[in-house]
Amino acid sequence: MKLYSIECGNFKLDGGAMFGVVPKALWEKTNPADSKNRINMATRSLLIENKKKLILIDCGLGDKQNERFFSHYDRWGDFSLLSSLKKIGFSPDDITDVVFTHLHFDHCGGAIVYNKKGGLEPLFKNASFWCHKKHWDWALSPNIREKASFLKENILPIKESGRLRLIDEDASFIKSSDLDLEFFIVDGHTEKQILPIINYKGQTIIFAGDLIPTLGHLPVPYIMGYDTRPLLTLKEKAFLLDLACKKKYLLFLEHDPYNELITLKKGERGVIFDQKHTLLSYFGD
Repeated sequence: MKLYSIECGNFKLDGGAMFGVVPKALWEKTNPADSKNRINMATRSLLIENKKKLILIDCGLGDKQNERFFSHYDRWGDFSLLSSLKKIGFSPDDITDVVFTHLHFDHCGGAIVYNKKGGLEPLFKNASFWCHKKHWDWALSPNIREKASFLKENILPIKESGRLRLIDEDASFIKSSDLDLEFFIVDGHTEKQILPIINYKGQTIIFAGDLIPTLGHLPVPYIMGYDTRPLLTLKEKAFLLDLACKKKYLLFLEHDPYNELITLKKGERGVIFDQKHTLLSYFGD
């Protein structure tokens, strides 16, 4: 097995929305805001190469939305999904499986593109697409809080491709024999977000998704205003951080532009940040 960090592109989101009830004076210490109160965000995917499969975990915003849409998110930097894949010698056609932690546009938008005829189709022509069945149903009939995050142009072409694969188990930890992956299932941010757990070179990595989007979100009360069940997020986050600290798991951060992989340690007030790494620096690949 080999792992690759895939930078899909950077954008900005409102800092208040990203930290909910936490005062700006506190969250701005780790996530400084611009003049419009927006903080820098990454869309960082994880590519898993094994003998049989090439599995991509999430795939960023994409670029098919119009200028008005992207004006709200102020994309910045030079990263893109295609250039990141090309840099390590792969193309979208090489991907065998795409796993969506959930179907908010910044996690799945890159999977769908316009073709030469102006229609929408998957970028990954040979891939199966995976998400949790209850989340799929949730995304097709979104609540008013999440409606703006579930875009039909990102979701419906996945089903129309005939390559949608749904995970239909409700336990907190589930295993997929098809993908040879374990998932931690959480419901606080959205219904049935699936967070991959990867065993790699004697270490365990948890893809933190939107449960812990940036290093600044490490304190348990620091949760997003976007979460549909914030009290449940608190429990899920506290559980995962305690588990990761005890077991010495690493966290792979999807939305932090400056911190890719982190280790944890026990502090006086609970689990705290230990050290930052990259896959390359930690594992020497």
